[in-house]
Amino acid sequence: MLAIIVIAVAALVLLLVILGFNSLVRSRNKTDNAWAQVDVQLTKRHDLIPNLVETVKGYAAHERQTFEAVTAARTAALNTRGPAAQAGAENALTAAVGRLMAVAENYPQLRSSANFLALQDQLSSVESGIAYARQYYNDSVLTYENRRNQFPLLLIAGPLGFGQREYFKADAAATEPVATSFTASP
Repeated sequence: MLAIIVIAVAALVLLLVILGFNSLVRSRNKTDNAWAQVDVQLTKRHDLIPNLVETVKGYAAHERQTFEAVTAARTAALNTRGPAAQAGAENALTAAVGRLMAVAENYPQLRSSANFLALQDQLSSVESGIAYARQYYNDSVLTYENRRNQFPLLLIAGPLGFGQREYFKADAAATEPVATSFTASP
């Protein structure tokens, strides 16, 4: 009789470990997928920026420093990996794009250009997509970290290789929207 109880308890513990492991795998995969969605949105942004720079260049060729800063920030963002490092690079890129848009404000002909207006519209749409993807990713990390750190899963998470995930954090300046104007001057 004792042997049956020991076997039943061992089977129950094994079942709980298997269920907990599968739960952690689902959460980790959801977090990985959420990060991939952030990456997709950031790639859209990175692909849009050269067109924006070239359009502004046509009107403001003497603003070379601004164009170089945007290009350098984009390159840094493309070559950065991981949520914390990516957030820093994206914050720098957001600031550089903000300066580019400020330059564009000085050129009424540029602001009324159909191409520029279309690029501004696309940038606005991509920025909204990035904000949503970041939120979804951070929510996924929260769910994963809650599971990973709650009893009894915390007993198996570490030994089975379920490490901590980073949140995608923006610095205080990056929480403000990019300074752009979406209206053409009269």
